[in-house]
Amino acid sequence: MPRLDSDPALYFDAHLFVCCNRRPDGHKRGSCAAKGSEALRDYMKVRAKELGIARLRVNMAGCLDRCELGPCVVIYPEGVWYKIETRADVDAVLETHVRDGKRVDHLLLPAG
Repeated sequence: MPRLDSDPALYFDAHLFVCCNRRPDGHKRGSCAAKGSEALRDYMKVRAKELGIARLRVNMAGCLDRCELGPCVVIYPEGVWYKIETRADVDAVLETHVRDGKRVDHLLLPAG
């Protein structure tokens, strides 16, 4: 649903949800936590502060239902999904998407 002119101002300019779901070892879909998402989320929080990105919230999410493609992150209000596997991927998402307002094409997840 699009925002309405009568809606209150956004509390954050960007809200990043990092999947930290953990399934049992050997689960056929895997899990983002088993692929390192918790450490990447922690790094993302620190790195965002280092970059001076204001009005940003980085949160842990439970299952976002795309663990087989992860570790994954979704950014709102745009609803853009990325696969993040390394600190360099986190840097690219924060710098290119959040700070510069562009997309990191090679990290985009396909439409659901």
